[in-house]
Amino acid sequence: MVTRSIINVGSAALLGLSRVGRMGLFLGRTIACVAVPPLKVGYIVRQIHFIGWKSVFVVCLTGIFTGMVLALQGYNALKSFGSEAFLGPMVTLSLVRELGPVLSALMVTGRAGSAITAQIGIMRINEQIDAMELLGLNPLRYLAVPNFVAALIAFPLLAWIFDAIGVFGGYVVGVKLLGVASGTFLGEITEHLRMRDLWGGAVKSLSFGAIMSWVCCYKGYFSAHGAEGVSAATTQAVVTASVLILVWDYLLTAVLF
Repeated sequence: MVTRSIINVGSAALLGLSRVGRMGLFLGRTIACVAVPPLKVGYIVRQIHFIGWKSVFVVCLTGIFTGMVLALQGYNALKSFGSEAFLGPMVTLSLVRELGPVLSALMVTGRAGSAITAQIGIMRINEQIDAMELLGLNPLRYLAVPNFVAALIAFPLLAWIFDAIGVFGGYVVGVKLLGVASGTFLGEITEHLRMRDLWGGAVKSLSFGAIMSWVCCYKGYFSAHGAEGVSAATTQAVVTASVLILVWDYLLTAVLF
């Protein structure tokens, strides 16, 4: 009985390591394809439109309410210490350093990442990927690379949009609703916000874009056959990418800030 348990644990560990290794090889092959020209510019522009432009509305909607909630909660906390003047920096730094990159990445993963996985998974079960390989084409150039490059471009821009809209939401609540002086709110922001904070958020967004495109393309590329296989791959892609984003966010925060 003990031997069987050890064998089962070892088999599960080996299976997990093999999957991690296959994901690592997939990422390495994708980066290699990015580094070797020519890039499929048309495909990249189309995916920038899909991942970036089509996500602007949901990012703006999430950003403005996040900023409003931050201002409302932050004001109540700062008021007990007589520090309402620091409401602007609190809202801005929370958004720029943390909430902007993370929440925008999670929203885009749920909206665009799931669609990318499903699209590639359907191509797999319809044998379109196999047909590309038979024609001597590298499927990664047409499926993974455009999504990878587009995510690297779109994610930082979406995070900055999230930050700007969130600060505006915080300004509306803090100044117009709670009575904080407009000059104090904006002046303290310029006093405490540094370029290092903006670039730190951009680095986070770049890495989150790489994680989303990598995981979602991988899950779709190796999805099982049938509708259930594509459905399972889509669910796994969104969950895995979201968890990896949160874990990687902690590691980057420990290093950058």
